[in-house]
Amino acid sequence: MNARRLGFSLFTLAMVAVLIGLGFWQLQRRAEKHALMAALDERLAAEPIALPPPSQWPALKPSTDEFRRVRLTAIIDPASSGRVYSSGSAVRNDISGPGKWEFMPAWLPGGGIVVVNIGFAQDPPPNSPAGAARDTQFVVRIPPPQLTGYIRFPESAGLLTPNANVEQRLWFTRDHLAMARALGWDRDGKTVAPFYIDLESPELVPGVKPGPLHVRLKDDHLQYAITWFGLAVVMTIAFGFWLRAQRHG
Repeated sequence: MNARRLGFSLFTLAMVAVLIGLGFWQLQRRAEKHALMAALDERLAAEPIALPPPSQWPALKPSTDEFRRVRLTAIIDPASSGRVYSSGSAVRNDISGPGKWEFMPAWLPGGGIVVVNIGFAQDPPPNSPAGAARDTQFVVRIPPPQLTGYIRFPESAGLLTPNANVEQRLWFTRDHLAMARALGWDRDGKTVAPFYIDLESPELVPGVKPGPLHVRLKDDHLQYAITWFGLAVVMTIAFGFWLRAQRHG
């Protein structure tokens, strides 16, 4: 076998090995994704537990506590709200079209502050009376209700994410810690939880809809695995034809 044929054979062998490795990697990713989906479904369907006390907050993390259902009693101040613009929702089946999530600080009886996303408010048509009147609803301090919701963790802004407009209390990513710093929710040395609560119930402000979450993770790993394995087979067959032609050439 001459050097040219040997070099091309080694290159083909390496490429086939890489493609097969990518296929098995996708199968591994698929198994991990299915395990994550099962864990998230279990958390979403579980009965709500009491919100952990502030002493346990540092131990909570997304991998084990995201979407965990909790219940709590807190005093919410609507006059201190912040908003997050969204064109829809990937976790709420009842949300479509542009609108804003309403985030509000909630003071716990035992101390500490938990930020609560009380729900989604659909954007009204431009210049409509509803658009001008909705802000006037956020003037009464809400008494301490029994809240049920889901533990969520803040998002990171992307390179193309617009900057927050603090004067309008408007953000473009769900970063409740940034809201707390900008709007003074962490004043007087009170601890703001590193997570926020997506409210499931009850509805606190008319027109701002809480609701149950449904996590739907994209699962294309089997298709990708088949593609990588298929390319490995095609490359192997093509190499066989090439090698046969070389021997008879």
